[in-house]
Amino acid sequence: MKQYRTILPFIKQHKAQYIFGVLALIFVDITHLLVPQVLRVFADLAQKGELNVERIMFCALAVIVLGLCVAIGRYGWRMNIFGTARKLEYWLRAKLFNKYLSLDDTFFNYHRTGDLMAHVTNDVLMVRNSMGGGIIMIIDSIFMTIFTGIMMIYTVGLKTAMIALTALPLLTIFVFTVLKPMQLRSRRVQDSFSDMTNEVQENISSIHNIKAFGIENNRSRSFSRVNQDYQRKNIEMMRLSALFDPIVSLISGIAFVIFIIYGIYRLLDGSMSLGDFVAVVDYLRLMIWPLIAIAMVVNSFQRGIASMTRINEILSAESKILETAAPSKMDLNNVKIEFKDVSFRYDKKSPWVLKNISFVLENQKSIAILGRTGSGKSTIINLLLRRYDVSSGQILLNDVDIRDMALTDLYKAIALAEQDSFLFSRSIAGNIAFSSSDEDQDYDLNKVRSSAEFSQIAQDIEEMPEGYSTWVGERGVTLSGGQKQRISIARAHYKNTKVLVLDDSLSAVDTNTEKSILDHLKKYQQSLILVSQRVSTVQTADQILVLEDGEITQRGDHISLSQDTEGFYARLYHRQLLESELAEEGRHK
Repeated sequence: MKQYRTILPFIKQHKAQYIFGVLALIFVDITHLLVPQVLRVFADLAQKGELNVERIMFCALAVIVLGLCVAIGRYGWRMNIFGTARKLEYWLRAKLFNKYLSLDDTFFNYHRTGDLMAHVTNDVLMVRNSMGGGIIMIIDSIFMTIFTGIMMIYTVGLKTAMIALTALPLLTIFVFTVLKPMQLRSRRVQDSFSDMTNEVQENISSIHNIKAFGIENNRSRSFSRVNQDYQRKNIEMMRLSALFDPIVSLISGIAFVIFIIYGIYRLLDGSMSLGDFVAVVDYLRLMIWPLIAIAMVVNSFQRGIASMTRINEILSAESKILETAAPSKMDLNNVKIEFKDVSFRYDKKSPWVLKNISFVLENQKSIAILGRTGSGKSTIINLLLRRYDVSSGQILLNDVDIRDMALTDLYKAIALAEQDSFLFSRSIAGNIAFSSSDEDQDYDLNKVRSSAEFSQIAQDIEEMPEGYSTWVGERGVTLSGGQKQRISIARAHYKNTKVLVLDDSLSAVDTNTEKSILDHLKKYQQSLILVSQRVSTVQTADQILVLEDGEITQRGDHISLSQDTEGFYARLYHRQLLESELAEEGRHK
């Protein structure tokens, strides 16, 4: 049960509800234990011929009062135990989600999305069940078993009670025999559920590619294999858990038969009254539920332990990007960025992605990074945003190492628009104003329109039937690639930071729109970092860095670099210029 230590803070915070719920449950159990005593008195009176209307009414009223007490107590434990378990579900799910938000990119590189979703859904559900119904069943099974035995001893004596309970040790042996196999099979079921969730998530996310390649049957067979594996492991789990009810019924049946035979013998020789016999029979009936509850407790808690183990693995994960305990105070009115001999690789076994990168971006100046795919351009941006930490060297913001800054200050200074523009399932206005609030309607619409005009998307939005209230669908599925990129740029502009980073985020727009956006950039007092493979995007920058194989091979402005005919920049410039001229000629034919 050490896996449940994670939720101890929640248990301590809500201990009053749990205590009250347990007391209400014990109250209900005590009430149940009193019913056989009423039946005992009634049977003894009937056997002696001493029943009359008054005594019959008294027994009937006693049963009604006890039933009313059961109803009130049951409402109390349901509200306090089941209700608190629902709060635990919310608490644990929020804890997991916030943990996801705190982890760095490296964690998500090695954990599948479907797996992480399964932790927040199915695993949390299993823990909730164990801390709701599981607690009820464990209290019931322990309390009812112990006190039913005590009441039987009180009613018929120790010897007769022991004979009635002869089969109970067999159940204890059986339960402890299946504990470990149950936990192992529960873990396998949860792991298989994660695999299935991941399979569904990946296929739905790539549904357009699946249809484009015509591989629906292939993906259906792949899902069937995962689904069958989940079914098989569930059946293996059920084979074990299905043994509980029959074996419990068998054990309780054995105890019942033993006592019936012994009780009839005692009745015939007059050493036991009819009332005692009826009471013990009723107590044996009451013990069937605690015996079944023991089986259910084992099942519930083994599933909960397996799920809690998986959740703890996530909660114990540590981000490699850590904030310093005492971050430097930053003045972000002016921002200067400097890379000093920065080198980077993902781990000690991996090749170097960047080697000795050095440059300075002064306040309100622009710098462009140009290079082939895989040259390390986006890695520079990832390091600047501390998605990863440098392997050697320093990145300074206003002469302070970004590792000594609060991450919130770093993100206040920099806004990013990436090539792969992720849009959320909300309105266009909500996507543009995403940084303002977690509420879709809490934004400045005038500021949204200004940002849309800046990114040259305003006219497209106004032509849509619902304008800025248009719902874009998951990942912006209703928009073109160029529209998504321009909304992403508008979102970065809306954030109103001192540094704007465009990481190849103009690749899907035409050259005229690109030129218009770049012209707009000059009107704003922002530092600008442009990352691209197109010379037309970077040529207006104050400083251009040419990146090849993770190293800066050229630096300068457009004029100086284009005159170096042997350099990569000039060759790329003339080739793209020729391609543009040929494309223009093709349009005029």
